[in-house]
Amino acid sequence: MSRRALRRLRGEQRGQEPLGPGALQFVLRDDDDVEEEAPKRGPGGRRPRGAGKEGVRVNNRFELINIEDLEEAPGVNGDRTDCLLMDAAASGNKRRAQSERSGSKKDGGVADAAVPPEQSNTSGKLRKKKRKQKNKKNAAGESSENGLEDIDRILERIEDASGSSRPGPPPLSAKKHVLYVEHRHLNPDTELKRYFGARAVLGEQRPRQRQRVYPKCTWLTTPKSAWPRYTKPGLSMRLLESRKGHSAFAFEHSEEYQQTQHTFLAAVQSMEPNNIVVLLQTSPYHVDSLLQLSDACRFQEDQEMARDLVERALYSMECAFHPLFSLTSGTCRLDYRRPENRSFYLALYKQMSFLEKRGCPRTALEYCKLILSLEPDEDPLCMLLLLDHLALRARSYEYLIRLFQEWEAHRNLSQLPNFAFSVPLAYFLLSQQADLPDQELSSAREKASLLIQQALIMFPGVLTPLLEYCSVRPDAAVAAHRFFGPDAEISQPPALSQLVSLYLGRSHFLWKEPATMSWLEENVHKVLQAVDAGDPAVEACESRRKLLYQRAPRNIHRHVLLSEIKEAVAALPPDVSTQSVLGYDPLPPLDTIYSYVRPERLSPVSHGNTIALFFRSLLPNYTVEGERPEDGGAGGPHLDQGLNRLMLALRDMMANFHFHDLEVPREDPPEGDGEWD
Repeated sequence: MSRRALRRLRGEQRGQEPLGPGALQFVLRDDDDVEEEAPKRGPGGRRPRGAGKEGVRVNNRFELINIEDLEEAPGVNGDRTDCLLMDAAASGNKRRAQSERSGSKKDGGVADAAVPPEQSNTSGKLRKKKRKQKNKKNAAGESSENGLEDIDRILERIEDASGSSRPGPPPLSAKKHVLYVEHRHLNPDTELKRYFGARAVLGEQRPRQRQRVYPKCTWLTTPKSAWPRYTKPGLSMRLLESRKGHSAFAFEHSEEYQQTQHTFLAAVQSMEPNNIVVLLQTSPYHVDSLLQLSDACRFQEDQEMARDLVERALYSMECAFHPLFSLTSGTCRLDYRRPENRSFYLALYKQMSFLEKRGCPRTALEYCKLILSLEPDEDPLCMLLLLDHLALRARSYEYLIRLFQEWEAHRNLSQLPNFAFSVPLAYFLLSQQADLPDQELSSAREKASLLIQQALIMFPGVLTPLLEYCSVRPDAAVAAHRFFGPDAEISQPPALSQLVSLYLGRSHFLWKEPATMSWLEENVHKVLQAVDAGDPAVEACESRRKLLYQRAPRNIHRHVLLSEIKEAVAALPPDVSTQSVLGYDPLPPLDTIYSYVRPERLSPVSHGNTIALFFRSLLPNYTVEGERPEDGGAGGPHLDQGLNRLMLALRDMMANFHFHDLEVPREDPPEGDGEWD
């Protein structure tokens, strides 16, 4: 917009009175598009009388535009109506005519102090550029504000149409999804600050943050200066599809990363951790190598190095995220059937385990929600068996109760022993808080008693081992009753025994409080009274136990192996416990979706590694290389081929043995008759 139009809108006069003969004066052109040379000065340094009509003298260049008036004006960006322009032009023409008459008379006295026309032209260009930039910023700000207002109006219309509005403001928890993840709770320092203070947690980290060499900001981990310099390892993520409000993503391996993956698989089969160390020297951010070496360090009691390797793997995968992939929305999905996605699941699970052992249950709960949100329907790592434990440890009783209320209808959480006992415990612990009204406390206590009685009727085999874990001896009435006796634990199905062992091995210490034990004892006696009275719910629960818990699914077995709880691992069925479990991919799904196939390996006989093949053949899970279990493996028609290869290996081994005749030095006969002096 030209300065002439701005003057018309503001209603200012064209000429201004100079402060004095020594004041700075600039000559500005009225026409912004056509710039002509300034008129030449007359004799004696004076201008002609007509020069005042072509330029405007300004004493202070910053008085050309009043910024406050421009910001208040609604049409600075050119959006004003035509009628407003017409009114402003009419009023501006009258003032311009008056200013031209007065300006032509007063030009002569101050012409000597005017600056050269070249300087005035350059200063005018600078002012025009600044004014255009200011107008663009104002336009962008107004458009963004208008966009936000439109979004708010749309959301209000949707809420009005759905009829979900309630009188009064809704609670904060109702506004978020049950699997919503908060960024600030993914950082363990946030929880440690609450326990120990910011000075104790960040005291050593503040000077290091100034020398940061990692440009990308991540949420899952904080890059360390001791890590190798990050270079893209060939890992990326792509969007598969978006429907029904959910987006499916998948990690991808480049050709270079695929070659590194093949080298890693060969290093794992060599059963030598040093081969993985050599691989990480060339590919320091290969995810599976980092996870496998982390397990090796953990077995050697090097917890710090194991945790550092897992964090580096998470950093490598987070740098490969798709721009639309969100950790917090709960609407992004990763299919566990794809081998490229499993590394992210396992890295998150290992990081969650380290955080729980570190004493950060609130952060571990957030990681558990994140893993569950990636595939909540299938739940490949069965995080529902762990979520209640972390919620109780983090004292997030309201969240656990809300999850149970929302998911009980379609997920039957009460049929899992951990939820059947953890939810009433959450109600009871909530009733022990003093900052709640008396009515809510009594209601929570009644709900807790009702749910714990239902849990004891459904799972009577939990009580006796729970009391043993807590070192509590039951009274004579409970110990002598058949409902909670040894038969209750022996008669339950193996799958249910596995779930009970997993829950008690992980959460038994939560029941050791005296108040909790007295509350449990009170409800146990009520259950015995109901059993003696012949309550029909007892028989219904017994038939339900025999029907539902015939065999545990594969994701529960995978969770038991990852949990490493001795009691639960010992309860695994033989067909699972005898399998070879790989740390980077425990119990892979049977319907795996392969994006690329590993090339076939050569037989070790051709490489002369016969001794290793011989000892490997002694293992119970030995199968001949190149054969698959679905093709018959080492049995059936391929058994003869396996035996023939084994015999060839033995013959080759025997042929490679060479016996060298060593010359034995002759011993001189002892002097004398061989008797000691």
